[in-house]
Amino acid sequence: MKMFSVTRLIYALCLSLICLAIFFQGESIFPPQNQKPKLKSSGKELAVRYCQMCHTFPEPGLLDRNTWEKSVLPNMGMRLGIKTNGTDPFEDLDPIDESIVRNLNIYPDAPLILKEDWDRIVDYYVQNAPIKLESQQVTVSHTKEKAPFKSQFITIGDNKLPKVSLLNFNEASSELYIGDNNNLYALKNTGEISNSWLLNSPASHIEFNENSDPLLLTIGQFRPSDQELGRLANLKIRENNQSATIAISKLRRPVHFASADLNGDNKKDVVVCSFGNYGGKLSWFDNFEPSKEHVLSNLPGARMVAIKDLNGDQKPDIVVLMAQAYEQISIYYNKGQGEFEEKKVLEFSPVHGVSYFELADFNNDGFQDILLTNGDNWDYSNVDKPYQGLRIYLNDGHNNFKETFFYPMYGCSKAVARDFDNDGDLDIVGVSFYADLKDPRESFVYLLNNGDMKYTASFHPDALYGKWLTMEVADFNGDRRPDVMLGSFMFNFNEMAKVVATTGISSFPQVLLLTQIE
Repeated sequence: MKMFSVTRLIYALCLSLICLAIFFQGESIFPPQNQKPKLKSSGKELAVRYCQMCHTFPEPGLLDRNTWEKSVLPNMGMRLGIKTNGTDPFEDLDPIDESIVRNLNIYPDAPLILKEDWDRIVDYYVQNAPIKLESQQVTVSHTKEKAPFKSQFITIGDNKLPKVSLLNFNEASSELYIGDNNNLYALKNTGEISNSWLLNSPASHIEFNENSDPLLLTIGQFRPSDQELGRLANLKIRENNQSATIAISKLRRPVHFASADLNGDNKKDVVVCSFGNYGGKLSWFDNFEPSKEHVLSNLPGARMVAIKDLNGDQKPDIVVLMAQAYEQISIYYNKGQGEFEEKKVLEFSPVHGVSYFELADFNNDGFQDILLTNGDNWDYSNVDKPYQGLRIYLNDGHNNFKETFFYPMYGCSKAVARDFDNDGDLDIVGVSFYADLKDPRESFVYLLNNGDMKYTASFHPDALYGKWLTMEVADFNGDRRPDVMLGSFMFNFNEMAKVVATTGISSFPQVLLLTQIE
């Protein structure tokens, strides 16, 4: 009898809940017998749902049909546990990297999506992608006159294959630091090599300090890797130097850093971009101490960082460019006491290929604008894209940014804004690295500012003597005008042979120096 009462009570409660559901929802929860079954999600709906689990949704029109079908989608499928016949995601990895990637579970063994749903996603992209991407359209006036620079080739050492990963000018000593493969050179403007070092791996960034040795960042593995072989340390150049020893090791493919007093304790701290590959990290280290690491992001692709007070509260904020799939620029606002709050100010598709940014005030309103380049094709979509190039995003005064200028440039890797002609506004120089340009001379561009966001482009014929990964702008020859230094990087002799076939040139310098014509 007691059991019957409990059963009846449960039944009554369930019936009451059903009635309440009908009352509040305004419709029966029991569908009529002739009601059609719920339609399955479309390919686009599924793509939006699954793609946005990791990054912004990429429209099919961003890539051509063949690249989607043969390269990008097979890899994305494997990240969702969908195996592709004849494709092994680990085949290009050495055993150490393979072990790291397996532990990260980038390519799960079990499917995370139904095969029929994945097929709908593939069909959506294949059916809606163009057979061929449009060519870039000329949007800026060009002049037939060459860019106003005279050129000089700089060749160092016996390495016939240039692999320049670093170019930085030390204004205090008037020396250009050149990182070529595992070598680092200090070159005076007289052409004399004043010092050289053999490194454990290629240099990726250096910071000069007035009263202490420079800080040098080495990348570990230049090729895509997740091994923690990178290092930030003092570069010993002074005898009997009393500066504190700095050594932060086990960094995952670090590519950039910046230092400042972030927490107001009158001691310098450092923000390090560990780009990685499948894994990565953006961290700041209190007083450069390895044991005092504060992680801002555990995502791969931290490309570069700038430290600047952007909201006028007298505290340095952190501005970071993220690449890989998570392409964006974020501001980490300094809240004090070592705490930061992230705000994404620009966000892009995972095939945008961001490569560099810098802060500059283009319209003289007192607010920092953003100069951004995108042209990184070192991924699964190695095709020329019409949206590659350099852009200016103006600041509305509240750190909201709007695109106001675009110069199309395949494979654009870096751009720098300076007043080259000394007329009070910012001109721009840009370089291309990844693209196979029809005219290699256009791998360097000089954009003369005519005012009101109007520019005139010119090129230099000697730009065809290299593939320019790095660029530095500084007064190299001491005439108080900015000069341009381009660093060439070629992966292997096969790539060099391709450049030789295109240009007819068989000898390549490490650096192309462009000084302003008097």
